Amino acid sequence: MDSYPSHAMLIFAHPWLWFFLPLPYLVRLLPASSNKAQAVWVPFGARLQQAMASNPTQQVKSQFKWLTPILIWVCAVAALCRPQWIGDPVEKIIPTRDLLLLVDLSGSMDQEDFNNASGEKVDRLSAVKEIVGDFVIKRKGDRVGLVVFGDSPFLQAPFSTDLALSRRLLDESAVGMAGPRTALGDAIGLGIHLFDESNAPAKTIIALTDGNDTKSQVPPIEAARIAAQRDIRIHTVAIGDPGTVEEDKLDLDSLEQVAQNTNGQFYFAANREELEGIYHELDQVETRKIRTVSHRPKLDLFHLPLSLLICISLGSKWRITRFRREPVQIHRSLRVDPRTGQLLTTP
Repeated sequence: MDSYPSHAMLIFAHPWLWFFLPLPYLVRLLPASSNKAQAVWVPFGARLQQAMASNPTQQVKSQFKWLTPILIWVCAVAALCRPQWIGDPVEKIIPTRDLLLLVDLSGSMDQEDFNNASGEKVDRLSAVKEIVGDFVIKRKGDRVGLVVFGDSPFLQAPFSTDLALSRRLLDESAVGMAGPRTALGDAIGLGIHLFDESNAPAKTIIALTDGNDTKSQVPPIEAARIAAQRDIRIHTVAIGDPGTVEEDKLDLDSLEQVAQNTNGQFYFAANREELEGIYHELDQVETRKIRTVSHRPKLDLFHLPLSLLICISLGSKWRITRFRREPVQIHRSLRVDPRTGQLLTTP
C-alpha cells in the first residue's frame, strides 16, 4: 500500500531534479574568461553604441532574448522530473480460506421432516439449501466450493469467490442425482484431491449428511486421517432422526471421530432451528479474514513538457530564419559633423 492520498493526483517521480532549475543562472554568475579578444578601437565607439541603443526595435528584442531559453530549460527539467498522473486506488480481495461444502444427496434427504423459513413442511434438502445458501453468501473473502455425493461424489461448484454462483449451483442440486446411497468417505477423498492445487493458508471442509456411509471405498475415518496430515480441517454436521435403523441409520460416532481427527467440530441437528444455529456457529468458528491489495495506476506525462520544449525550439528556429531572410531595416543613419566632429543620427 502506497502513501499517496486516496484521490487522483499529479506527482513527480524524481522531484529532486527541480533543484537543477537555477543552474543556468548560477553558471552565469561565474567569473568571465580573462582572455580578451583583439579588436579595433575607434574614438567614437561609445557614441556609436549609444546611438544604436536608441533603436526601439532593438530594445524590444533585448527585453525578450532570455524568454525562449528559460522556457526551454524549464520544460527540460520538468520532463526529467518525470511527471505522473496517479489514478484512484484499485483494490482486489485475496481469499484467505478455501472452504469446501460436502452435501448429501442420498435418497433419505427426500424425507419431509424439516420446515422452511415460512414454517411449512419441506424435505431435508430444501431446508439445507436455504440455510447453507445463506451461509455461503456471507463468506466474503473465502473461495467456496461444493461437492455433492450419493453413490459417488461429484464436483458441483469449483472453488470460486463468486458466492452467488456457488449458491445457485447448490439450488440446482436434487435428491438422488448422485445416487440413492451415501459415500461420505469418497466425498472427503475428492475434497482432499481438490485442495492439492490450493494455496490458501486455511483449508476447511464442512460435511453434511443424514445417513450412514454405505458405499465408500475409503472409510470416512481413514479419509479424515489423510486430511489431517494435509492440514485440512473437517466439520461434520449430522441431520435427521437418530432413531432410524438399517442403511438410513446415523453413524454419529464415526462423524464425531472424523471431526476430532482433524481438529474440527461435530454437530447434530434434528430440525431447521438447530441446523440454522449450527451454521451460524460455524460462521463464527471459521472466522472470515479479508485481505486486500491496492494498486494505483500510474500514467507517465513526461512527453507533455518534452513536446512543449520541441515546439518552442522549432518556433525559435523558424523566427531566427525568418529574420535572416528579412533583414530589419534601420530607419536611422549616422553622419559626422565636419565642423565639430560630433556623431549625429538622422531619421
